[in-house]
Amino acid sequence: MFLVSFVPLQPDLPLGSPHERSDAARNRERLLCAARELVDEFGAEALTMDALACKAKVGKGTVFRRFGSRAGLMMTLLSDAESDFQRAFMFGPPPLGPGASPAERLTAFGEGRIYFVLENGELLKAAGAATRNRFDVPATKLSHRHMEVLLREAGIADPWVMAMSLTYALDPERIVDDVRVRGISPKRLTDSWRDVVARLMRPA
Repeated sequence: MFLVSFVPLQPDLPLGSPHERSDAARNRERLLCAARELVDEFGAEALTMDALACKAKVGKGTVFRRFGSRAGLMMTLLSDAESDFQRAFMFGPPPLGPGASPAERLTAFGEGRIYFVLENGELLKAAGAATRNRFDVPATKLSHRHMEVLLREAGIADPWVMAMSLTYALDPERIVDDVRVRGISPKRLTDSWRDVVARLMRPA
């Protein structure tokens, strides 16, 4: 039995006094509100640590202390949505969650991920671009591990490598480019994913 462990997007912050934690939470939310406003108005590419500090009227050092890096900021913005999606495929109802066959769960996972990317694509692209290796982003590693487990349960040879191939198929930059630049409909992408999974899981 292979288990999947939750991979947090952001490490826990050091604990201080209750008053300090309350202030820190308010400051964090104020920074995140300012970051969301920048993304909504100018797009994710315009969201830099300097721009956020200016928008929130705080020192640049405050922004770096809170988020560590631009990648950390992007992943924090994505945290709530990513956590909801993670809970759905790990603990939610079938076919995305436990209780369905590996093929059904893998189909539902890819379809759900495509729509998730289209909703959060600019932030996902920016978070990946701001890291040395976009495949090291915790949410991406968890998605890969989840697909690997499903492929292993289905008896697929070399499930780790196959899961990486499927990870490439769900790459945010590619999906966003397909839909917004090439004009491919989301339904064509989900239909293609469904066909790939059906062929992959077809009994020999």
